[in-house]
Amino acid sequence: MTNQTNKKTYYISTPIYYPSGKLHIGNTYSTVLSDAIARYKRLMGYDVYFNTGTDEHGQKIEQAAEKLHMDPKTYVDGMADSIKELYQLMDISYDHFIRTTDASHEKAIQDIFEQLLEQGDIYLGEYSGWYSVSDEEYFTESQMAEVYRDEAGNMTGGIAPTGNEVQWVKEESYFFRMSHYADRLLKYYEEHPDFIVPEFRKTEMVNNFIKPGLEDLAVSRTTFSWGIPVKSNPKHVVYVWIDALANYITTLGYGSDNTENFEKFWPNDLNVIGKDITRFHTIYWPTILMALDLPLPKQILSHGWLVMKDGKMSKSKGNAVYPEVLIERYGLDATRYYLLSEMSQGNDNTFTPEDFVKRTNTDLANDLGNLLNRTIAMMNKYFAGKVPTHRDEHEATVVDSEYEAFITEHIQAYHQGFDDLKIATSIEHVMTIVSRANKYIDETTPWVLAKNEADTGKLKSVMYHLAETLRIVAHLLRPFLTQAPTQIFTQLGMPDQMDLTIEALAWGQMPADVTVIEKGVPIFPRFDVEQEVAYISEHMSGKVSSSTDEVVDDWDPAKVELVYEETESVEFEQFAQVEMKVAEVIDVEPVEGSNKLLKFRLDAGDKGHRQILSGIAKFYPNYQELMGKKLCIVANLKPRKMMGHLSQGMILSAEKDGQLSLIFAPADMPNGALLG
Repeated sequence: MTNQTNKKTYYISTPIYYPSGKLHIGNTYSTVLSDAIARYKRLMGYDVYFNTGTDEHGQKIEQAAEKLHMDPKTYVDGMADSIKELYQLMDISYDHFIRTTDASHEKAIQDIFEQLLEQGDIYLGEYSGWYSVSDEEYFTESQMAEVYRDEAGNMTGGIAPTGNEVQWVKEESYFFRMSHYADRLLKYYEEHPDFIVPEFRKTEMVNNFIKPGLEDLAVSRTTFSWGIPVKSNPKHVVYVWIDALANYITTLGYGSDNTENFEKFWPNDLNVIGKDITRFHTIYWPTILMALDLPLPKQILSHGWLVMKDGKMSKSKGNAVYPEVLIERYGLDATRYYLLSEMSQGNDNTFTPEDFVKRTNTDLANDLGNLLNRTIAMMNKYFAGKVPTHRDEHEATVVDSEYEAFITEHIQAYHQGFDDLKIATSIEHVMTIVSRANKYIDETTPWVLAKNEADTGKLKSVMYHLAETLRIVAHLLRPFLTQAPTQIFTQLGMPDQMDLTIEALAWGQMPADVTVIEKGVPIFPRFDVEQEVAYISEHMSGKVSSSTDEVVDDWDPAKVELVYEETESVEFEQFAQVEMKVAEVIDVEPVEGSNKLLKFRLDAGDKGHRQILSGIAKFYPNYQELMGKKLCIVANLKPRKMMGHLSQGMILSAEKDGQLSLIFAPADMPNGALLG
C-alpha cells in the first residue's frame, strides 16, 4: 500500500438541490452516497473531482422569497449557507459547491444558449400547456393523475402525478430541438448498455418517453424574472433544463477563461441522481450535450427513495427525519452507516426508527465495537498490549487457512460492489468479515489457549489474526465512516494507516512492533430501543426541539402560517352554501374508454338514486369492494357531463403526495345525512 503520484481521474456529481426547504435524510442520500464513492476512489489512487451545489433560479424560489418579504438572492444565499453547514456536519468531502447564481455559471449559460440558438438547435415559438409551479414542469392531459372538466367536457385543470395543481400557461418561449436527437439517443443507449444504472430505469425512459415520440423542449420563460436572461432577448430567462443541468460542465470551467479542469475531468464518470429526475438527466441532458458536441457522462446512477411507512418523506406530512437530529443523538458514523447500508441500488427503502436503532446496536455496537473491545482487552491480558507480528512465532490453528481465504474473498467482493455501484453490498461484505471475526474468537477460544503454555504459538496466531482483521476492516470502512476508522487505528496502535491508500490492501500487511492502547474505549454505545424509538418519533412529529429533549410548548395559533393547497380562504357564508351529505354506494363500474373514471350509483336521500363520476380508478382497482360503503359527497354542485355521462355532485377524498383515499361516513349514519 503506497501513495500514488500519477493518478487516474474520476469525476462524480450529485444533483444540485433546489433550496426551497430544509434537507431531510432522504434528500441527503444522494450526497452521502456520492461522498462514499468519492472517498473510495481517492483511496484507490484516483484524482477525484466531487461536485455538488444548489439550483437557485425559478418561479418557486421567486415566490418563496416574496412570501418572506426578501429578494430572491438574499433568500438563496441563506439557504445555500445552511446546506453547506449541513454538509460540513456530515463531513461531505466535495471539491466544489456550485450555485447557479455564480457569475461564472450565469455567463456560461448565456453563451451556451446563444450557441444553440445560432446553430439552429434552439428556436423561438409559443408554448401553451398545463404547468405545475411546484414541479416546474409541464404535463400533458394523459400524464395527469386527475383531470377537471366543465359541463361541456372541456379540461379546466387537474392534478399532476406529483399531487400538485396545474394551471394553463400560454407564453412565447424558446424551444430546444430535442426531437432531432431521439434516434441518436436510442443508439447511444444500445451502444452503452451500462449508461443508466439500474437498467430498468433505461427501459422506463425508452418505453415511456422516447418511443412515444420526443417533443421539443421549452427552454425559456417570460412569466417570471428570477433567472438568467437570454442575452439576445432579455425578456426571456433561461429555463431550468439548460440552467441547472449545465452545472455539471460549468463547475469545471466550461465557458470560462480557465478550462483546465474541464479538459482534465470531463466527461464525468458518474452522475448520482434520485429516480424522480431520471428523465431530465438521461434524456434532456444527453441531447443538450449532443447539440454542444460534447461527450456524454459515462454512467448515471438513478437510485430510489428513502420513504416512510406512510409514503414519501416530507415536512408537510410530519414524517421527515433530519440528519442533524440523528447526528446529534447517535453520531455521524451511525447516521452515515444507516443511510449507506439500508439503501439498495434502485428500489425504495423504508425508514423506521426501530430499524435505525436496531441496526446501530447490532452492527456497530455489538458486532464491530465488541470485536474491537475484546481484541484490545485480550491483547493487553495475554501479551502486554504487543501485537504478535512475527509470523515465525505463530502456530496456525485449524481454521486459520480457511479464515484468511474468507477475508481475501470478501475484500475482492467489496471492490466488486463499488465497481457495480452496489454500495450497500460493499458494506455488507465488510460486516460479514466482522461477523466472521467474532465467530473466529469462539472457534479458537483464546482464553483456553492462554491456560496452556504449549498453545502460546496458537494464541499468538489468533491475536495476530484479530488485529489484522480489524486493520483491514478499518480500511474498508473509510469510504463510509469518517470517524470510526481513525479510532480503530488509534486503539490498535497504528494511526499512520490513515495515510495509506487501499488499492493494494490485502491480508498480511500488519506493520511490525505494534502496541495497542492499554484500555479499549467503546466507539459505538448501545441504545435502549424503546426509548430511542420514542425520541426519533417525537422529532418526526415536530414535538421536540432538535437541540434538546424538551417538548416545545410555545404554540400560538395566531402566529401559525396556515397552508392552503388551493383556495387561500373563504368566508363562512360561502362555505355554508356547500351542501355535503352521506351517500351509500349502490353500484360502481368503470367508465368505458377511461382508465381514470369510476361511475357511482348512490343513495343520498334523494327521490331516487343519483350518479357521480370520480377519477379515482387507479386508487381503487378493486372498486367492487366499495359496494355498500357510505361516502361523503358534495351534493349541490351543478350537474355536468363527463365523457358523455351525467355527474351529479362530487365524492370527497383526501390526497397528498400521490396517495388518495376516499372519505367514508360512519356506517350507522342515514343516507342523506348532512355533514358540516
